[in-house]
Amino acid sequence: MNAPKIILASSSQTRKELMDRLRLQYSTIVPDIDESPRGENHADVLAKRLAFEKAQHVANLHPDAIVIGSDQVAWREGAPDIFIGKPLTADKAIRQLQANSDKIVYFSTALSVQHQSTGFEQTLVEHYKVKFRKLSLPEIERYIEIEQPFHCAGSFKCESLGISLFEEMIGQDQTTLMGMPMIQLCRILRELKILVP
Repeated sequence: MNAPKIILASSSQTRKELMDRLRLQYSTIVPDIDESPRGENHADVLAKRLAFEKAQHVANLHPDAIVIGSDQVAWREGAPDIFIGKPLTADKAIRQLQANSDKIVYFSTALSVQHQSTGFEQTLVEHYKVKFRKLSLPEIERYIEIEQPFHCAGSFKCESLGISLFEEMIGQDQTTLMGMPMIQLCRILRELKILVP
């Protein structure tokens, strides 16, 4: 019996690069969902709903495939109900990094794996946190000019120059910070009898 097709329900280049690490055959489909909050009072709740809906949208179209959805919501210490989104512009990225300066920023990264034809579904949230060092405006402006992190929650790319903004990184799996918790994904794929490695 052939192994089921694997689909990553994402438009994220970083998530594709994370999937590539597994050396598995997979395809990507961009899920057409509204990512606006719906009154969620915690980042975990929003991230979990969005990851589930991304996977579900694609799984409805491809019920025989194993579909992977992921979403990440960032928030600052003491404010899990105030979500830090993608800045989209340089001005907003500057403001985000100024607000992050000398603060701990938390990341709730949700993963949803669905295989509709067998009724399999697992959705979970992993956490990671970053302590930003005190950042000057010239440092922030230089970083944004070089990296242009406009589509990254929190306005940085930890896998690149963003590491220079931090004082400390705290968590069990750095890929959680990058946008998809790969240790958990590998565990789930093994449950589904996908060979990893």
